[in-house]
Amino acid sequence: MTGPQGTPTGTAPALEALLPGMVDWLPTQRWFAAKGRDVAGVRLVGHQDVTAPDAEPAVAHAVIAVEFADGGPEDWFQLLLGSRTRVSGDLEYAVIGTSGDRTVYDGLADGEISRLLLSMIVSDTSVGSLRFVPEPGTEPPIVGPGRPLLGEQSNSSVIYGERAILKLFRRATAGLNPDLELHRALGSQHSREVAPLLGAIEGELSDGAGGTVPMTVAMLQDYASNSADGWSMALTSVRDLLAEGDLRPDEVGGDFAGEATRLGRTVAAVHTELARALGTALLDADGVAAVADWMLARLDHAAEAVPEVAERRAAIAEVLRGVTSADGLLVHRIHGDLHLGQELRTPRGWLVIDFEGEPSRPLTDRVRPDSPLRDVAAMLRSFDYAAFHQLAEWETGSEAPGYLQRRAQEWADRNRSAFCDGYTEIAGHDPRADLAVLRAYELDKAVYEVLYETRNRPNWLPIPLRSMERLLRSV
Repeated sequence: MTGPQGTPTGTAPALEALLPGMVDWLPTQRWFAAKGRDVAGVRLVGHQDVTAPDAEPAVAHAVIAVEFADGGPEDWFQLLLGSRTRVSGDLEYAVIGTSGDRTVYDGLADGEISRLLLSMIVSDTSVGSLRFVPEPGTEPPIVGPGRPLLGEQSNSSVIYGERAILKLFRRATAGLNPDLELHRALGSQHSREVAPLLGAIEGELSDGAGGTVPMTVAMLQDYASNSADGWSMALTSVRDLLAEGDLRPDEVGGDFAGEATRLGRTVAAVHTELARALGTALLDADGVAAVADWMLARLDHAAEAVPEVAERRAAIAEVLRGVTSADGLLVHRIHGDLHLGQELRTPRGWLVIDFEGEPSRPLTDRVRPDSPLRDVAAMLRSFDYAAFHQLAEWETGSEAPGYLQRRAQEWADRNRSAFCDGYTEIAGHDPRADLAVLRAYELDKAVYEVLYETRNRPNWLPIPLRSMERLLRSV
């Protein structure tokens, strides 16, 4: 792989020629995490040919650095590229550009390339800086072409029949990706709460000083076929409730509380397994104070951009400092970005997915042990989102009628409680017993959501603002 100072070889010169065109191509990609920022330039910082440059198709892995017009920090992204002398119609949507007599495109769109990647993992192949590694003790999937999963955003995946899914991590980050790391840890515990890991693609990333550091390119795991995500199921339940005139949530056919209880058990089981596999620690007073300081820093960042947060900064800070009320704080590795969309309902139960954490946060933050109450609080926030999302979509320019808000709150309260009940069954302690700490984590999450919605989905902003007010009133 070439580094910033390396001499381009193989297909790298052709990729260099395409970089100017990527300024316009990148913002159109679903996985591009810097939408809203003007791209000023793109440069190639890493490259490894997977096949010969003149193969049909040729395959290469590349790392690009994206520079922005606002002068802020650049982002690094991974590309798995294909090239052919002639591109068929079903690949035209994935074309990036042409170089010489070859057309270069997003390789994950090509079934021949996805078949090659899977075969290399199954056969434990290495090519230059890339290692295609099967997971020991697992049954390899039958090699065949994959089909792109078009619904993802921050990453990109291909599905192999009903057996396996390969996820390419779009952000290029030095170190072992938490998604791969935590799946391996849970696999060591024979967890039934995650889809088994089948393999990975691992590589290297330039450290900017002439050396390299490890990097996770992609991971392969069982595909949860015949499954539904928790967010979609929850929204259906909310719609059923809002469509009824006077029935309570427990009287509606689509009542979600039973599933919320099972979700609580699943999350608690994951926390128990992660603690067993990777260990725990008890933060002393200084450690807990550092957690509060981190929350307060996020609050100040949000207050700079959102007037509603700035106006309530002192009251919010008081709640966040409630985390210090704990007599020590038990921490271990957690999911870090948990919500209903990160859970799949299969015929045999719930699976938790996507342990990458918030991709925009530095890796050092995402791998830092934290209280499991952070994940619990994130799920409580997700139930609020599911309850009030429908109202945000229906009502434009005005607030939803009070009776609909009350019914949505009934749904949220019922399912938040059911989730905590299920969590308590497995964890052996009720997260609501540490109410000040749980409220601090939930309000910290709500403040983050207010900032996110202000920048990305203004019509959803009333959801976290409403929750922020509720959490402040309950002090």
